[in-house]
Amino acid sequence: MDGDLLQRFDEHITGKGYANRSEALRDLVRADLVDAHLQRDGLAVATLTLVYDHHVRELSEKLTDMQHELGEHVVSTLHVHLDHDHCLEVIVLRGPAGLIQTAADRLLATKGVEHGRLVATALPGHTHHHDDRQHQGTR
Repeated sequence: MDGDLLQRFDEHITGKGYANRSEALRDLVRADLVDAHLQRDGLAVATLTLVYDHHVRELSEKLTDMQHELGEHVVSTLHVHLDHDHCLEVIVLRGPAGLIQTAADRLLATKGVEHGRLVATALPGHTHHHDDRQHQGTR
């Protein structure tokens, strides 16, 4: 590896609190394997964070109905009143990565949702090379 690149990497990981290069490389490899798993529509767990204006007509009901349509893929929700006009909702999802992404896109595109973000990772123990579809019915 180029010396300058290695030095910049070492400075970067030191700033993040890594004790050594091996730990940082291990985490980079894991992150890449998780990304590949999600690209293959593997099983995932995710949080979807929404900030929305609760004065928008029937928005809360629409968001709730959309979550009910997802059934067992919605594990839990947290609802927080931020101020007079805004609510924050965190939705924990579990299932095939594609289904989670589609659901998140739909929820985020709902009129009245002002901001949001999906953070997904592989369902623990599911990043190896077996055919993930065989496990989708056994959650």
